[in-house]
Amino acid sequence: MTSVLITGANRGLGLEFTRQYAADGWRVFAACRDPAGARDLAAVEGDVSAETLDVDDGPQVAALANKLSGQPIDVLINNAGIYGPKDVTRDTVDYDAWGQVFRTNTMSPLAVSAAFAANVAQGGQKKIITLSSIMGSIAENDSSGDFIYRSSKAAVNAVMKSLAGDLKSEGITVAVLHPGWVRTDMGGPDAAIEAPESVTGMRAVIAGLKESDSGRFLNYDGTEIPW
Repeated sequence: MTSVLITGANRGLGLEFTRQYAADGWRVFAACRDPAGARDLAAVEGDVSAETLDVDDGPQVAALANKLSGQPIDVLINNAGIYGPKDVTRDTVDYDAWGQVFRTNTMSPLAVSAAFAANVAQGGQKKIITLSSIMGSIAENDSSGDFIYRSSKAAVNAVMKSLAGDLKSEGITVAVLHPGWVRTDMGGPDAAIEAPESVTGMRAVIAGLKESDSGRFLNYDGTEIPW
């Protein structure tokens, strides 16, 4: 059975990924910090296994990797992420908060990818996907502010580009996706698109990825985004 592991699966895009993959008959490992309190996740029909995972908690990452040892995973989606403080100026940066955003958005996706790389290598599709943002594109950065979030996403883009090279010999495709500006808790009510449209688009992109696409930075509609 085709399988997917999704982090941050209890809400927003992670929850929508879970719904759509489950509806298509995939086995879904839906990971989040508090599965017992994730009522929307519990309501998803299909072959869904809610797993406890705080991506910033190394022992929890290791524990889930141990639990799923030997389980092939076709697609790993690093979805969990945070925005951090908003409306920050150069004079009001909370450097401790910046460190936490980097931990969640940049370091943890690598930790999770490393922990489950063996599972992905056993899968039929062999794909590791990280949700980033066009705000992490240096070429597209023509506005001020958002130092914390922008830098964390630019950094995870670099991390995943390097990981693509590291995993090339194992036949694993690594890609970074921009989901669009989506109406979620993070994106806000004024965002341009709804979660189902974003996830439908990203799933099509993921399905079409080939080994030669490893290391690419793509929009949810499949168009290339400059680094």
